[in-house]
Amino acid sequence: MTQSYSLDLRVRVVAFVDASHSCRAAARHFGVSDSFAIKLLPCQRPSGSPTPARQGRPPGGGMLVAYGAFLIQTVEAEPAITIPELAARLHQ
Repeated sequence: MTQSYSLDLRVRVVAFVDASHSCRAAARHFGVSDSFAIKLLPCQRPSGSPTPARQGRPPGGGMLVAYGAFLIQTVEAEPAITIPELAARLHQ
C-alpha cells in the first residue's frame, strides 16, 4: 500500500497555490508530481482540509468474518497447521 504525503507538505502546496502560483509550479517547487498538486486542490476545497483520505478496505468485512472465531481457535490449538489443512477443516 502506498503512503500519503504528509499533512505539512499538503498544507504548504495548497498555500503556495493560494498565493497565485500554478499547481505545476507548486509541484516543481516542492518536488512532487504534477498530478498530486493538481488533484490535491479539488479534494481539499469541499472539506476545507487537505487531510488525506483513508486508504484500504473498511475493517470488519470479507468472506471469512463468519469463520473468524473457528480459524483463530484452530490455529491457536495447532500453530503448525498449514493453509491447505486449515482449508480442509473449514470445508468439513
